[in-house]
Amino acid sequence: MKIEIMKIDHVQICIPKGAEDEARAFYSGFLGLEEIEKPDSLKASGGVWFKAGNAELHLGVEENIVKTKSHPAFVIVKIDEVKQYLIDNGVKLKEEIQIPGRKRFSFYDPFGNRVELFEFD
Repeated sequence: MKIEIMKIDHVQICIPKGAEDEARAFYSGFLGLEEIEKPDSLKASGGVWFKAGNAELHLGVEENIVKTKSHPAFVIVKIDEVKQYLIDNGVKLKEEIQIPGRKRFSFYDPFGNRVELFEFD
C-alpha cells in the first residue's frame, strides 16, 4: 500500500522544562508567530505550540536535550530583510551551503535549536 501524504501538520523541537515563557517571548514576541492552544489532554506535558504558515511548530519539553541536525525549515518572503532583522537583534546566524533555486540560512533559538529559513528564487 502506498501512503498518500497530504502535507506536513507539525514539526516538534525541544525546550528545557519551565522555558515556555522564554519560548513565547522568542517565537511569538520576537519572530511574530501566533501561539495556538494545546489540547487540554496534552497541557500537563508542558511545552507550547505556534502556527507556522500552513503547519504548526510544537516546542516540547525534554529533560536532556541532545544537539542534533534535526530542524524545521520554513519558506519565507523578503529573506534579506529578515536576515538583517535577525542580525540587528543579535541572533546568531549560520550560513548554509546554497542550493540552486533558493537562498537560505539558519539561526539558533535561545535553546540551541537550529531553524532554517529559505526563499525560492
